[in-house]
Amino acid sequence: MAKSDDAIVVPLAGHDVRITSPDKVFFPKAEATKMDLVRYYEAVADPLMGTMQGRPLLMERYPEGATGKSWFQKRVPKGIPDWLETTTVETPNGTQAEALVAADVAHIAWAVNIGCLGFHVWPYLAGSPDAIVELRVDLDPSPGVVYDQVRETAHRTRELLTELGIRSFVKTSGSKGLHIYVRLLPQWDSYQVRAAAVALARELERRHPDLITAKWWKEERGTRVFFDFNQNAPHKTVFGAWCARPRTGAQISMPIEWDDVDEVTNDELTILTGPARLAERGDAWAEMNDDPQTIESLLDMYARDMDAGLMDAPWPPVYPKQPNEPPRVNPSRARAPEPEET
Repeated sequence: MAKSDDAIVVPLAGHDVRITSPDKVFFPKAEATKMDLVRYYEAVADPLMGTMQGRPLLMERYPEGATGKSWFQKRVPKGIPDWLETTTVETPNGTQAEALVAADVAHIAWAVNIGCLGFHVWPYLAGSPDAIVELRVDLDPSPGVVYDQVRETAHRTRELLTELGIRSFVKTSGSKGLHIYVRLLPQWDSYQVRAAAVALARELERRHPDLITAKWWKEERGTRVFFDFNQNAPHKTVFGAWCARPRTGAQISMPIEWDDVDEVTNDELTILTGPARLAERGDAWAEMNDDPQTIESLLDMYARDMDAGLMDAPWPPVYPKQPNEPPRVNPSRARAPEPEET
């Protein structure tokens, strides 16, 4: 490790990464600096790359640290190192950008140096964008929903997936919720994976109507846990495993064992405590890549719902109108049908 002015040059994955202002405090409550974050990613490089290597990244930038101004950035800036890998990504309306690829931990450290305190990961490899290899469940408590409800929803989700012969893995979100992942065989596009997520959400709502809802409109959810199927829509990203959140306590989104869901909280897992837990307990997602799953049972369930007369679930407003989609309007604002003349 060499110093240059106020910068430190750190050798990582065969590259020299220049870290400027290494002592800048990024996480005030944890008293953790930019260099602490780089060292954290170095410590968890193996499991980190196991879940995100080769994938495009949406960067959440906080150049002055977790309490400063921020923005989301798909496009890498000009003047990047010649070794940095990028790939073309699109927004739902077709706008293209050259995004960072998580080629190795040096790429992550480079992004940390420009103030990236959050990585949101695409569900495909940069070299094969049409093959979605993850189904993702984001369980984030709405107002009035307590964390124990999120935990219970996670267990019920795993229970149904296991019944269908689908193996799932769980991680803390690093914020208020839990994320459930299913590693997939590279056989389905994002429309099919979203359809599988819609079917999963609706079946869980049928089985646990007082706990879980698949209702897109907030006014219909009540104090139930919303199963956000649209996180699997084309071009959607989810906060990455092992990644630090832009929170003052330096919390991380960390894979955990299913047996730990009822014990672990989001706040206790940080860039300071995560590496020790990893060293003691190992990577909870170590077997994920070795056991890709099929979603045929969920797609069959979706087809049965359509045959029974259900429409597709609503899409977010940034997407073009989709076939068989219901009107995009809050139910309370929908016009009542005109009465028939007698």
